[in-house]
Amino acid sequence: MSLSLIALLALPLFHMVTLPRLFSRAGLTSWHGYIPGLNYWVLLGMLKRPKVWMLPLLFPGPNLLMATILHVEIGIAFGKRSTPLQWLFGALPWGALPWLAFADDAAFLGPRDWTNVKKTWRREWSEAILWATVVASLIRGYVFEAFQIPTASMEDSMLVGDYLVVSKMSYGAKLPETPLSLPFVHNAIPKTALKNSYLEWVKLPYQRLPGFGSVDRYDAVVFNFPNGDSIVVDAYLAGHDYHALIRQRAMGFAGGDPVAYEADRGRFNDMARKDWRRTHGIKPRPVDKKEHYVKRCVGLPGEDLAIVDRKLIIDGQEVASPPGLQFNYLVRLKREADLRIIRERLGLTDIDIQGKGGGGTYFMALREDEAALLESQDMVAEIKLFDSTSRRGTLDMYPNTNKFDFATWDLDNYGPIHLPEAGETVDLTPRNVMLYKRVITAYEGHTLEERDGVVLLDGAPASTYTFAQGYYWLMGDNRHSSADSRYWGFVPEDHVVGKASFTWFSKMNVEQHGESGVRWDRMFKSVK
Repeated sequence: MSLSLIALLALPLFHMVTLPRLFSRAGLTSWHGYIPGLNYWVLLGMLKRPKVWMLPLLFPGPNLLMATILHVEIGIAFGKRSTPLQWLFGALPWGALPWLAFADDAAFLGPRDWTNVKKTWRREWSEAILWATVVASLIRGYVFEAFQIPTASMEDSMLVGDYLVVSKMSYGAKLPETPLSLPFVHNAIPKTALKNSYLEWVKLPYQRLPGFGSVDRYDAVVFNFPNGDSIVVDAYLAGHDYHALIRQRAMGFAGGDPVAYEADRGRFNDMARKDWRRTHGIKPRPVDKKEHYVKRCVGLPGEDLAIVDRKLIIDGQEVASPPGLQFNYLVRLKREADLRIIRERLGLTDIDIQGKGGGGTYFMALREDEAALLESQDMVAEIKLFDSTSRRGTLDMYPNTNKFDFATWDLDNYGPIHLPEAGETVDLTPRNVMLYKRVITAYEGHTLEERDGVVLLDGAPASTYTFAQGYYWLMGDNRHSSADSRYWGFVPEDHVVGKASFTWFSKMNVEQHGESGVRWDRMFKSVK
């Protein structure tokens, strides 16, 4: 039996040992305490608590909070009613409950009767807050959660300042893999130097509840950022691509020469890690505590994907683009004073106008219809599409190497690339090794290396590999300003969190938009 399974069963096993004796002391049928589910039903009856309390006991995370409440209630029912003893039963049940179960003097008094007793305001508030925390944790963990859009990668469909409601039931909610975590905090305690808000003493295996459906093409998907398995300990850098940060600093040690870097990648990467660790610190994060990203799913497991002249090609056929795609354009105005008119006419903000060149030239993120409209205006001297070929050979594009045909890939021309599906077997050719090495090692937990022309999988020679789960390809709608799968690769199935459903609030800010104000027209607008 694995340690993860033991951890998952620890709490119900503990109750199966202690509850039968407690039921016997309370005059109830003792063997009911040995039957999972029934023992909690009987316990709630013994404590005269609502049977609806069973619900949070079924879900990892909320069940720990609910169990804490019940442990305190058990102590009270058996006469342990002083404040220190209530803290003992809440904080150290592993010692308190066995002591109660096997003590000779623990008489059952029943739950405290509050009929003619006025609770102090402290107790009233603490009970209300604790119960609200249980309910909110259950909803947040398994039903829906709110997220804020921090970057422009999904403009024009999702805007910076949008607050999204994300449905976790659409694809089935993930059970927490690190259940010992502070409520309402994702991965770091606020106002600290990124101190973990979770404990890794108990790690549970990946499990997903049944959902209403599966990920479909062009769904707006919220997911745990794959390259967030480690972070640079800095509030600004924590959400960035750790492996890109390492590569960029390593390239500096290689004199900015991609060829020199690739010739001794391991040594330069080690130098970069040592430097980041010295200046900021580095620490790992489990899958469910990686940063949340939102992108649009463009490729599904089992498909062949390519981008040709900005067009998405799936299994050799062009597919229609989702509405609202943006690309970067270089726009040269005849008169700089006309910029204000263009902003108002197209509804542009500082987010869309990303920079200024010389001679009245601006870099703008525009839809194709917006670019065509500008081109027809008398205000524009020249408008041309951003040339993404500058990305070629820089190691920016996944799999971040200049070997094989990968050196010719850029934002507008990428692939072909095959998206593995669960149970699929591929040949471990040199190209496939480069393409899938991170998948096999980081997401599926194996070792993979080439030695003297032989591929070693977990130390043994291998010519094929069978994938354990499916992989998706996700990209932003703001195609030239999105750090997405083209930079960091595949999104594993176990990283999928939920589906962006609707915007419940939206607000611009001066720092990013150049203006402030609530976007009332986006309130409760569905995400398409």
